[in-house]
Amino acid sequence: MLATLKNAWKIPDLRKKILFTLAMLFVYRLGSVVPVPYINREVISQIVTQGGVLGLFDIVSGGNFSNFTIFAMSITPYINASIIMNLLTFVIPALERMAKEGEEGRKKIAQYTRYATVILALVQAIGLSLSIQNVLLEKSFLTIAVVTITITAGTAFLMWLGEQITENGIGNGISLIIFVSIISRLPSGIAKMIEYVRIGTLNILTLILFIIFAIIVIAAVVAVQEGQRRIPVQYAKRVVGRKMYGGQSSHIPMKINQAGVIPVIFASSITLFPATLASFFPTSKIANFIATWFAWGKPVSTVLYILLIIAFTYFYTAITFNPVDVANNMKKHGGFVPGIRPGKPTVEFLNRTLNRLTLSGAVFLALIAVLPLVIGAIAGIDLRFGGTGLLIVVGVALETVKQLESQMMMRHYQGFLK
Repeated sequence: MLATLKNAWKIPDLRKKILFTLAMLFVYRLGSVVPVPYINREVISQIVTQGGVLGLFDIVSGGNFSNFTIFAMSITPYINASIIMNLLTFVIPALERMAKEGEEGRKKIAQYTRYATVILALVQAIGLSLSIQNVLLEKSFLTIAVVTITITAGTAFLMWLGEQITENGIGNGISLIIFVSIISRLPSGIAKMIEYVRIGTLNILTLILFIIFAIIVIAAVVAVQEGQRRIPVQYAKRVVGRKMYGGQSSHIPMKINQAGVIPVIFASSITLFPATLASFFPTSKIANFIATWFAWGKPVSTVLYILLIIAFTYFYTAITFNPVDVANNMKKHGGFVPGIRPGKPTVEFLNRTLNRLTLSGAVFLALIAVLPLVIGAIAGIDLRFGGTGLLIVVGVALETVKQLESQMMMRHYQGFLK
């Protein structure tokens, strides 16, 4: 990874992209110290330190919620809007046709996602502002409106920031913002671990075992993220005029975890939604019931989390890899899988292989995401977001380095042609 960054830094074009990405992330962290007016931040911090869904929400936002900055809602509304648009693309034929139109269609869907993000952010901001009236320094319609507009604008600005990174920088902007949010909590997490050891809540042996476990998990995540099944493809020989074409061997790389960390991000957002919504109505008995049963780490929310990770892994894999299209392209160019007839048998073979790989990847993601919750409950330490955060951090880091490598390879190839 360090060698890749060093080599990329030597290329002027990539150096500009890296500097632009770092500048945009610096703007994000700069905004993380800009407070929302009329908020008693000491009371908010006390509520967050009690744990629960708000404590987890604070981890996702990189401490922006406990400090109640302009980025208090983080990028969560955008993630939820993206989930809704992806689901609607399969349900509404007009959106499905739009998605197949190429670049223009994707631009239109991206625009609809932006509108949906602002609407969801506004709704969430209104609910959040009404639910925290007790921590407002001044209770009035004006103060609630100011808080609502400020945090909605903060989310909209984060969405714009992420898109700028994606277009002009390195990596996926939204993923990098979440990556930086989680990384920014690392120093406080280490300090908390040291405090646990100091007061005797956590003994040295448990801490050493936890560090070993973290290293093993990181190695496993890298292995699974990089692991793939290579389907051999043979191209038939064709004679055109006096020349012979084809007769080459190739392969189709099918990754174990085709979806990356996207299912984990989506699943955590959906799992948090019921308890987050219930927290807006503290006086309601139904809301309290939902908040109790769907709190992070509870059996119901954990089972829901596992099921959503598996479901979103299959869903996102179905979007990114279409066996029918792959089989048709192979057939069009005279390619075939040895031992498998072209056409429908190839589609069935690819589907069967993809389903097995996806199941393995989905179970692995769910296991890594949930295991720290179980270990935390047994050891009596707070690891609410350990596995999920680790998956996101490692996954985003790998994807960003891969993008750097691919851009370096493309530039070297272009230079060779020139």
